[in-house]
Amino acid sequence: MTVDVLLTAAGALALVAAAWSERIRRLPVSEPLLALGIGVVLGPAVLGVLPLPDLLAEHAWLHTAARLLLAVSVMSVALRYPFHVARARWRPVLLLLAVVMPAMAVVTAGLAALTLGVGLGVAALIGAALTPTDPVLASTVTTGKPAEEDLPGRDRQVLSLESGINDGLALPLVLVALALAGPLTAGEALVESVWDVAGAVLLGLLLGWLGGQALRAGADHGATDPGPELVFTIVLAFATLGAGGLIRVDGVLAVFVCGLAFNAVSTGRERAADVRIDEAVNRFVVLPLFLAFGAILPWAEWRALGWSGLLFAVLVLLLRRPPVVYLLRRPLHLARPDAVYLGWFGPIGVSALFYLTLESERLQLDPVVLVAGTLVVAVSTVVHGLTATPGRVVYRKVAGPAGREEGDDDPAGDHDRDRSAFPPGSQG
Repeated sequence: MTVDVLLTAAGALALVAAAWSERIRRLPVSEPLLALGIGVVLGPAVLGVLPLPDLLAEHAWLHTAARLLLAVSVMSVALRYPFHVARARWRPVLLLLAVVMPAMAVVTAGLAALTLGVGLGVAALIGAALTPTDPVLASTVTTGKPAEEDLPGRDRQVLSLESGINDGLALPLVLVALALAGPLTAGEALVESVWDVAGAVLLGLLLGWLGGQALRAGADHGATDPGPELVFTIVLAFATLGAGGLIRVDGVLAVFVCGLAFNAVSTGRERAADVRIDEAVNRFVVLPLFLAFGAILPWAEWRALGWSGLLFAVLVLLLRRPPVVYLLRRPLHLARPDAVYLGWFGPIGVSALFYLTLESERLQLDPVVLVAGTLVVAVSTVVHGLTATPGRVVYRKVAGPAGREEGDDDPAGDHDRDRSAFPPGSQG
């Protein structure tokens, strides 16, 4: 009964989102925000027609759902732009990963310690889980016609690629936090981190290359029809995620690397088809997860946190990322409007749920980790969902045409133009 209600509500919302897609994207709302709101209404807080397991008592299903959705999402990011465009953005993305990402973890952990009064280990766990920029929520400001009209291609590409890769690279931060919290030694955390990252890169490269070669060979011999091509990378993403779990490496990072490798070796026709289906899945498969999340929000535990919990969530959104990106605007070669925009739109969502539940599975956590972490996810979903469209409009007015031309130094990076740049049979 619960699953039936969830699927019915998600299906109805998907129909509305599909029919009114462009209009929704021009309104100050997002699909995940709508799904979250409907989940709250259907959950025990209002109507009570969607009873789901208590978040603190049973969250393995949430971890699995977030893991699968992340796999599809990061694969979509890896295929969103031609490989040469993604390669051209490695400098700003590397700077965001090497400097901004650790800084976000430290700032968030510090805010948790100051506002929530938790110890170093718990603060580190919260900081690590809330560090990665979410690719699912970020896609609401980086894809679609309104985003392409208002935002520079460079900004959208950098934010997309950063959100895709830092979901996997957050795992070493989580392992360091686990070492501080007690269950791992520093040596164990280091060894596991190196294997997680190195093994994921090798696995992703291998499976991405094999997948691209297999699909290309099938197309050359007429054995692969357009229909199977459309879902090939979804299957490839799940296969890579499963293989990563079997050999105990970072499966999310492996999927992203797999997508980049597939992008590099596949033809333009295959890539364009897979981009369309992956982005459709990325937009609509997220709805059941946010519906379910809305139905299990721990309202009583949030109230127990008091104003300190809300203060923590607000300070995380204001201080975790925007000041760091703004201070690095010169090394990132960003104008002030671009630095403000990229700093603000680093949403916290599915990836945080994945790592929060992962930490819970690895050790018996202080409940405040899940309670405070989910509060930040909910607030980020609401705030970033409400500010995405107004923020884009403000950016367009402040930066003007000159700002867009300066940032859009590779027009081929635009989504629609990506597809037209790769005629059937050409090299991607």
